[in-house]
Amino acid sequence: MDYLPLPGTPVEEIDTPAIIVDLDIAEANIMAMSTFASQNGVSLRPHMKTGKSPFWALKQIEAGAIGVCAAKVGEAEMLAEGGVNEILITNQIVGQTKIRRLFGVASRANVTVAVDSHENVAELSEAAQAFGRELGVILEVETGMKRAGVEPGEAATTLAKAVDRAPGLRFDGVMGYEGGAVYTENFDLRKRQALESVDNLLRAADDIEASGLEVKIISAGGTGTYDITGKVDRITELQCGSYLFMDAKYLQVFGDHPHPFRPALTVSGTVTSRPAPGRAIADPGQKAISIDQGVPEVISIEGAIVQGLSEEHCVMKTEGPADNLKIGDKISFLPTHSDTTIAQHAYYFCVRDGVLETVVEIAGRGRFT
Repeated sequence: MDYLPLPGTPVEEIDTPAIIVDLDIAEANIMAMSTFASQNGVSLRPHMKTGKSPFWALKQIEAGAIGVCAAKVGEAEMLAEGGVNEILITNQIVGQTKIRRLFGVASRANVTVAVDSHENVAELSEAAQAFGRELGVILEVETGMKRAGVEPGEAATTLAKAVDRAPGLRFDGVMGYEGGAVYTENFDLRKRQALESVDNLLRAADDIEASGLEVKIISAGGTGTYDITGKVDRITELQCGSYLFMDAKYLQVFGDHPHPFRPALTVSGTVTSRPAPGRAIADPGQKAISIDQGVPEVISIEGAIVQGLSEEHCVMKTEGPADNLKIGDKISFLPTHSDTTIAQHAYYFCVRDGVLETVVEIAGRGRFT
């Protein structure tokens, strides 16, 4: 049984390690991206691989998003269960077990799914006929990341025509991800890489339209490229996700480049040991903070530098003010990657003005099937 703090609890009294979200900052981030999208004539479909909760999905929809993205069927199930009714699944859903679950979600929400192969189109069409339900489909196009996706050109056009002919399927458009650009720190280089990726996506859309099909959706974009991809006229929607909370990696990527987003999510920890001068140990280890993009930053006190994380320990070098840290002191960490850190926790502890306002279940935790 989880013993959860009640609303009104001071943030310092929340047990650690814990994910703390500053609601004022998160809500400001939501409005900032919504405003950008509106001003640039592009729709917003935030990716819930970050938020992992209907709570955040519905907040973003209330602020103007047309729907959300989900990475897997499990995430889509969670979102539909929570009242989200417009979902794009950005991965290929393959195999009878997953496809049955997909159509279960489609009975509760408007679901569109990405494909990149004729085999997948065939099995989705067969299931659509069996379930008596039309399914929206978009092509994932390989735009330079060398991950999933059909190659632009003849291969993409042929696949689009196959979707259009397939009983029970509706061809809606194309999507791509300029993932090779989102972490590029130099803005000019990031812009060049992103636009090269987007050009590949638009070329696929042009060829498909030239074949006689309508391309209603051209979906792309990440937090690192939102202000590049989002200004391309023909892009219809952005799939950005990490802007909701921001993290140390994206702050590093943006550097001095102006942007409206601030870090809303931290992991709170407690100093558990001062085994030697210049060294402090805190309780968030790798089970509480992911390090796939590097170690976290300490933001609550100057002079504490994270040297490494084991499963249950965070080892910090201390100097200056941090030399005064005592056993039992609370400390705040900014993760380098919010998505993978959130996936390790059960709850968001959402605060306003330093006081707990609500506890939100991370319902997408473990929903990776």
